[in-house]
Amino acid sequence: MNRIEQLEELRREARLGGGQDRIDAQHAKGKLTARERIDLLLDPGSFEEIGMLVKHRSHLFGLDQQQFLGDGVVTGYGTVNGRLVYVFAQDFTVLGGSLAEAHAEKIVRIMDLALENGAPVVGLNDSGGARIQEGVVSLGGYADIFYRNTLASGVIPQLSAIMGPCAGGAVYSPALTDFIGMVEGNSYMFVTGPNVVKTVTHEEVSSEDLGGASAHAVKSGVTHFTYANGVELLQGFRKLLSYMPQNCEEQPPFAPYTPSDETRPKLDAIVPENPNQPYDIREVIEEVADADSFLEVHRDFAENMVVGFARLAGRAIGIVANQPAYLAGVLDIKSSQKAARFVRFCDCFNIPLLVFEDVPGFLPGTDQEWNAIITNGAKLLYSFSEATVPRITVITRKAYGGAYDVMNSKHIGADMNYAWPSAEIAVMGAKGAAEIIFKKEIAEAADPEAKLLEKEREYAEAFANPYGAAARGYVDDVILPRFTRTRLIKAFAMLENKAVKLPRKKHGNIPL
Repeated sequence: MNRIEQLEELRREARLGGGQDRIDAQHAKGKLTARERIDLLLDPGSFEEIGMLVKHRSHLFGLDQQQFLGDGVVTGYGTVNGRLVYVFAQDFTVLGGSLAEAHAEKIVRIMDLALENGAPVVGLNDSGGARIQEGVVSLGGYADIFYRNTLASGVIPQLSAIMGPCAGGAVYSPALTDFIGMVEGNSYMFVTGPNVVKTVTHEEVSSEDLGGASAHAVKSGVTHFTYANGVELLQGFRKLLSYMPQNCEEQPPFAPYTPSDETRPKLDAIVPENPNQPYDIREVIEEVADADSFLEVHRDFAENMVVGFARLAGRAIGIVANQPAYLAGVLDIKSSQKAARFVRFCDCFNIPLLVFEDVPGFLPGTDQEWNAIITNGAKLLYSFSEATVPRITVITRKAYGGAYDVMNSKHIGADMNYAWPSAEIAVMGAKGAAEIIFKKEIAEAADPEAKLLEKEREYAEAFANPYGAAARGYVDDVILPRFTRTRLIKAFAMLENKAVKLPRKKHGNIPL
C-alpha cells in the first residue's frame, strides 16, 4: 500500500467512527451520526475537518485496544448561509462519545480558532460523559472547555445542540453558551442521573422526566428550543444563526426587503375595550414584524413573557413582550430571568431591542417573595439599564407600578417610547387606587359600591391614559396602532448609529 492509499484508508476508517454496526445502532435509535449532523448544519460541501487523525494517548484499563481515529469527536469549520461557523460534534459510536484529554483538546482548538477569528461556534453534544479510564485528565478537559466558553461569552455566539445524553459535568459547557436546543425523546441533561437521585433522595424518576427536552423547556428553562428530531434542530439552528452577527464587533445581517404599505389596520382592533380581557401579544408581533420572521425563544417557559428574534424592514431585532393571555402578563421570577437573559444576549451582539408592554405589575405572594422576586426582577431592570443597543418601547395597554419602570421605560435609558391610545400608565389599576385614596369616603357613603365605581372612574379619567406621561415627555408620542410598524421602521433607522459610552469599570455586579 503506497502512502496515498494509506491516507485514503485512514480517512475511510475515521469516517466510520466506531464501525458500521454502531452507526446502524445509532440510526436504529432514530439518531443521526456526528458527520451526518455536521452535513445538515453546514452548507453543502463547505465542511473542512480538523484533527481527523487524532488518537487518545491512554493505555490503562484496556484503552490501548480501543484506538479510534478522531477520538470520539468530529471538529472543523464550514459555512452556514455563506458565513463562517466552527463546529464540533461528539460521536457516540466511539467510546460512547466520552470526553477525555485528546477529545477535549480538539474541542478547545476549535473554540480558540472561533474566538481568534470572530465566528460562531456550534457544539453538537452526544456523550456518555467523562471517560472514566483516563481519570482526572477528563475533568481537566471539561474545565478547559468551560474556560473557553467563558472567554468567548459576549464575543462570539455560542450554540449548543443536545443530540443525546449530556450528564454530570458535561452540562456546564452548554449552560455557559447562549442558546441550547434539545431533541424530544432522544436527548437529556442532568447533573445527577435517576440512579443517584433515587439513592440520595429516594425519588424514582425516569431520565426523560428528570432531564428530557420537555422538562427543561417547560420547568427549568435550561433549554431554549425543542425539536421533534435532529434534522429539525439543525435546520432551526441554521435559521437562528441568520439573526446574529459573526461577533460582537459586527452588526446583525440585513435580509432583503422591498418597502411597501407599512400600515397595519388589524392592530387597531387587537386590544379589547375591556381592560381585563386578555389578547395574544403574538398577534401584535406578527403584524409589526416582517412576514414570517418571528423566531420565538423559550416559547414554553414563563409564558407570561414572550421573547424572540424578528426582522423589521429586513433589520434583525430582538423582541421582549408581556403576554396578557397568560397570567395577565404579570412579571414574576421566571419571566424576569427569561427576559433578562435575552436582553443581555441582544446587547452583546448589537441587536436592537423592541419592547411591547402590557404589564399589571409584579406577581404577589409568599412563593415569589421567598424565592427572591426582588433580586430576579432586578436582573431584568439591570439588563435593560445596562443595554446600549437601540431600545424602543411600545405600551399597548397597562404599564403599572414598578413594572412600568422595569419594562424599558425612558427613565432607564430607552431611546424612544410610544403608547397606543389604549395605554394606562399609572401607579396601579383604577380600582385598587380608588380603594386606597378614597377609602374613608367610600366607607362613609350611603352606597359604598356606587361610590367606589364613581371614584374608580374619576381616577381612570385622570391616570388610566397615556397623556399624562406624554405631557412630561416620558412617552414620545401617542400613536394609532395601525401606524406602529411605520414609526418603528423610521425610529430604528434613526438610531442605527447610536453610540453610548458607559462609565469606566471592569464590569458591573448584576444581582445574580
